[in-house]
Amino acid sequence: MTTVLKSYRPGSWYAVLGDHVTVLVPAAERHRVGALWELVDGGATRDEVLDTLVSGGLSSLSGVVLLGRRFDETQVIVRGAAVVVLTTRDGSVEEIDGAAAQTWVERSLGGVVSVSVRLDESEDDDRVISTGLVRVARVDVPPRQAEPEPEPEPEPEPEPEPEPEPEPEPQPEPEPEPEPEPEPEPEPEPGPEPEPQDVPTEMFAPVAPPPPAEPAARRAVAVLAFSSGEVIEVDRPILVGRAPEARRFALTEEPMLVTVLSRNQEISSTHLEIRPGTGVDEGHALVTDMGSTNGTVLVQPGQGPEDLQPGIPVRLMPGAVVDLGDGITLSVSATT
Repeated sequence: MTTVLKSYRPGSWYAVLGDHVTVLVPAAERHRVGALWELVDGGATRDEVLDTLVSGGLSSLSGVVLLGRRFDETQVIVRGAAVVVLTTRDGSVEEIDGAAAQTWVERSLGGVVSVSVRLDESEDDDRVISTGLVRVARVDVPPRQAEPEPEPEPEPEPEPEPEPEPEPEPQPEPEPEPEPEPEPEPEPEPGPEPEPQDVPTEMFAPVAPPPPAEPAARRAVAVLAFSSGEVIEVDRPILVGRAPEARRFALTEEPMLVTVLSRNQEISSTHLEIRPGTGVDEGHALVTDMGSTNGTVLVQPGQGPEDLQPGIPVRLMPGAVVDLGDGITLSVSATT
C-alpha cells in the first residue's frame, strides 16, 4: 500500500486523514469525529463514509469536505465554508466552493496532481503527515513547499578608479664584475654505513577506531500503572487500545504498543496516545485521545472529570487517572 504524504496548518476544523479517504468537518461536528476515525482508519470507502455523514439528515451537517479516489478520478464533495482547489496534469485549475450550493457541491475529475483544501486563515508553518487525526486550517496533497525567501537586489557596482600614470623606468645600473669561483673542497672518504635497527612493529600497526558513542538514554517523564497490572515508564510515545497500530509514526520514532482487554468493545483499536512533552511541556507526559468511539475521561488531582477532545494533547499531572472505559484505567505517578 502506497502511503500518501500530506501537509496541514493547524486550525479549528477536524481532519481525519486516511490512505484512501480524507474527511474534514468543522468544530461544531466534533461529535462525529470518533465514528469517522474508526471508519477511515479501518479502510472504509468514500461511499461508506458518506452514508455515515448523512445518516442523521443533511440539515444536521453544517459543513464537510470528503475526498476519495476511484481509479484515475479524484472525487470531491464540499459543503459549507470550505474551498477545494484541484490542479490537473495539463495545468488546469478548478476551484470548488462549498458555499455555492444549499446542499453540497460534487465533482469527479481525472488526472489530478494536487489538491488544496482551504478552511481558515492561518500563519502557522506547514506540517507533514500521512494518516491521523488533527485540527487544521488547510490541507495540501502532496505536501506544500515552503515559499522561498526573496533574493536581495544586487548592489550597484562601484565606478572604476582612474589608473595612475606610469612612473618612469629607472636607468639600469652597470653590472658588477663576477667574483672568481672558489676551488671545491675535496669530498671526505665514505665511512662504514650504520647497521639498520629493528623498528618495532607497533609503530605500523593500524590504530583501532574509538568505540562508538552509546546512544543517549531516554529519560522517563512519568510512570503509568494500568488497572490490569502493567507498569510502564513514559520515555517514548505509547499507543493504547484493543489493537493499537503505529502506521502514522515515522521509522525514527517507533512507539510502544500497549494492548488492553475490552470485553464490551468500549475501547477503540487505537484509543489514546501518551508521550513525553517537548518545548514548554518538556519533562511532563501528554495524553491525546485518538478519536476513540466512546471517548476518554481524565481526572486531574483536585479537579472533576474532563472529557478529552480528540487530537488535542493535555498535560498529565502526578496523581491523574485516565479512564478508557470497560473498567480499564491508568494512574500517573512521577518518576523516582
